[in-house]
Amino acid sequence: MKKGWIIALGLLLIGFIGAYIWYSRLKNRAENEPSAYKDTLKPRLEMSTLEITSIDDDRIRMNVKMLIDNPLPVGFKAKRLNYTVLMANTPIVEDAYEKPIEVKSGDSTLVTLPVVVINKKLMTVLKTLDRKDIDSTTYTIRSQFDLDVPILGERTFTQTITRRLPTFYLPKIKVDDLDLGKLGLKETDLAAKVSITNENRFPFNFTDTHYTVSINGKQIAEGDQPESILIKKQATTPVVFPVTIKPGQTLGLLPKMLFDKKDTPFLVTLRCKLIDKSGNSAFNNSQMNTVIRGTLADFKKD
Repeated sequence: MKKGWIIALGLLLIGFIGAYIWYSRLKNRAENEPSAYKDTLKPRLEMSTLEITSIDDDRIRMNVKMLIDNPLPVGFKAKRLNYTVLMANTPIVEDAYEKPIEVKSGDSTLVTLPVVVINKKLMTVLKTLDRKDIDSTTYTIRSQFDLDVPILGERTFTQTITRRLPTFYLPKIKVDDLDLGKLGLKETDLAAKVSITNENRFPFNFTDTHYTVSINGKQIAEGDQPESILIKKQATTPVVFPVTIKPGQTLGLLPKMLFDKKDTPFLVTLRCKLIDKSGNSAFNNSQMNTVIRGTLADFKKD
């Protein structure tokens, strides 16, 4: 009986020694790591990539991919991940990733956070930076998640990731004129003359452009321009989108279009992909949707 206890205690002692050596190695590895993870042995997050998926009139949608690393001796589960995105130390997004997260011991997993930025909040920050003539700023992601079991006396883990990146200004699109060409009962030519202002310090391209033109609430034309359009940096680029209106679509509108321009509203919608010429992955496959409204009186010539 005593011999059995001695063997059991010996095995237990060996187990403790092995666990201590394993933990010491992990701790030493953490202490030798540079950056914000130095001297830490706990779950941590890193921002992998950021992709803009769509730019609308009122909001920008993007995906932020976060790598969650677990250097602990046990796996863990978290029910949700809370996160805040700041630009120039100003919160522009506060949201939560509601799906369960599970990471095995010594493993990592990639989580995609859907981020929606309201343009009004973004423009407030951009205007402040513009007044100070600042062309780059800090982007910060603060994250927090709770584990289902305490680890090393902790249950709630927080992580702050900060990067300094160029500021990004939304392209400004203005319809300068809806130029009616040859009027006819069979067809009417229309050219939408558009100015695209790019305040950024880098150019980009519009591709796969699709547009529609509505007058007085009636869609009269649509068109596509698959060729790439270069939008110059810190400049206004004029673009003409030609459209041929189908027969009969403007027949009832012609009197208002010619003689009642002040009370004749127009609406131009534009949808395209936005690509950074330098290969910035943040813009890959990003979709931009813009709506421009006004009246035909806006195009009166002086």
